[in-house]
Amino acid sequence: MNARALPSAFPTRPPARRLLHLDAMKALAAQLIVLHHLAAYGPIAETVQTLWPALIAWLYEYGRMAVQVFLVVGGFLSVRALAPAGRPLQGRPLELLWRRYLRLVLPFFAAVLLTLACSALVAPLLPELVPASVSAPQLLAHALLLHDVLGYEALTVGAWYVAMDLQLFALMLALLWLARACGPAARWLGPALLLLVCAASLYLFNRDAGLDIWAPYFFGAYGLGALMHWLCLSARPGLGLSLLGLLALGALMLDFRERLLLALLTAGLLFWLQRRHEQGRAAVLLRGPLAGAVAHLGTHSYALFLVHFPICLLLNALFEHRDPEHPWAAVAAMLAAWGLSNLAALPFYRWIEAPAGRLRLGWARTQEA
Repeated sequence: MNARALPSAFPTRPPARRLLHLDAMKALAAQLIVLHHLAAYGPIAETVQTLWPALIAWLYEYGRMAVQVFLVVGGFLSVRALAPAGRPLQGRPLELLWRRYLRLVLPFFAAVLLTLACSALVAPLLPELVPASVSAPQLLAHALLLHDVLGYEALTVGAWYVAMDLQLFALMLALLWLARACGPAARWLGPALLLLVCAASLYLFNRDAGLDIWAPYFFGAYGLGALMHWLCLSARPGLGLSLLGLLALGALMLDFRERLLLALLTAGLLFWLQRRHEQGRAAVLLRGPLAGAVAHLGTHSYALFLVHFPICLLLNALFEHRDPEHPWAAVAAMLAAWGLSNLAALPFYRWIEAPAGRLRLGWARTQEA
């Protein structure tokens, strides 16, 4: 697909060798996160709850757990890019971290500014959904992805995850760099270090909610995804899978966490689908026109994640102004917000996220000169 052209419809088939199962996971997780936020904020959710209380309660309680899918898939994709085919770390760590930061922060900060603009419009009707105040240091903290660490109120939903993505990537990068510094042992030391930190997260850090602004808290799920990369490369992965499964089950027996169970199941599904992909056996449901739709939704999942909250704000304000008590009007407004969020992800991806991914500044530009 031409990256410069805004597609008017789903492509009939995805690019060759595209990891459609990963696209499907990202797409499903992104849609659930949008529905979770639509069920958690504003008069639309409150009114729909009078009609379908069980559905809204489920989306509020369990929709947010879709972030575990993002963590597992993110770990897999990150280590696949940093150590392709199981080789030691490829590239310069600081340059790789800088490029990751740019790809994350430029679309994120654009979404923050868009949210603030929409917040100013809806503040008279929905003051409880907009930030109490916005300061220059707060904006700078968001631009540096340090808002949680520095104790600033988030200016948009999901801001914590973008900051956590960078932390997790930096931690993985540091572990792989340390392994590479050890010379010939790097090929096995990299996975070993990731396994060690993953185990520390599962058994220690992830059990302390006070650490949820730091990467070690989430590295259990992220590490499970990363370790699937190496297991998929093994000709006989059975022993590794068994040991990793016992490790995760032991953590669940020590302290049962639904989010950890979901991460473990996601990692197992990812391993199975990736092995089928490598054997040329694509899932039956990911063929034909549907494969194009899945590729499209997966490509736009980050844009959807970033842009849906401003749409949610605007639709909630419109509903509050027009008919705040009619349950079926609220259902229509929720569906409209969901659909419009997916539509808004198209121009956001084309004009903001995709150019940010191609942008080269600092080290990257120096290397290309």
